[in-house]
Amino acid sequence: MSESRLLDGKVAVISGGASPRGIGMATARMFAAHGARIAIFDLDENAAVEAAASIGPEHRGYVCNVTDRGACQAAVERTVADFGSIDILINNAGITQAAKLLEIDPEGWDRILDVNLRGVLYLSQAVVPQMKKQKSGSIGCMSSVSAQRGGGILGGPHYSAAKAGVLGLAKAMARELGNDGIRVNCVTPGLIQTDINAGKISDDKRGEILAGIPLNRLGVPDDVAGAFLFLASSLSSYITGAVIDVNGGMLIHG
Repeated sequence: MSESRLLDGKVAVISGGASPRGIGMATARMFAAHGARIAIFDLDENAAVEAAASIGPEHRGYVCNVTDRGACQAAVERTVADFGSIDILINNAGITQAAKLLEIDPEGWDRILDVNLRGVLYLSQAVVPQMKKQKSGSIGCMSSVSAQRGGGILGGPHYSAAKAGVLGLAKAMARELGNDGIRVNCVTPGLIQTDINAGKISDDKRGEILAGIPLNRLGVPDDVAGAFLFLASSLSSYITGAVIDVNGGMLIHG
């Protein structure tokens, strides 16, 4: 693979990357295979350190609560001190909650909006000054097909709202930061098989979902990681403010 390594010499920060079967970890492994050095940010410091070590000795894990501006700043400062730069940020950290509109309480609303949307703002705010200094960078943000089709899979309306907010925030960031050589794009996964939704889909529901997916399978974390790899690499050097659907055709735009 050495001839075609897309991220040689790059440093990539991936938030929420410690879950062994999650999209963040799959992205970290794929980026590392393409030559990047990885900084995994997670609420659980031990999990972050172990996840990074499982990829290789040159990678690092850091504690970071993305809903805390100071924590984001501290984790980014440690990363720059250890690696010297940050070329790629993947805003992957997210949580979901199944709730109907009338069941959403203030605490649930705040929790879902904080991690999924405020976290993207805070971590981007912490990383962007370093990217501006370098006059280059690529930021990938995790949205969801739920934002585009109005939910209806696993997360509630507040999850759809948060993920739709990510689309708007990322597009505005792309417009503002383009002159600094910083690209900002989103990925909108459909239903991906991860620990977050393991065991939450009945066989009947699964059959119903598959009937609406032209590729006739649920996604796997590597499907999303591949889209982030494209957006992080020079293959997408003239792409910013874009949204890449990774949903097997569940939602095909007009």
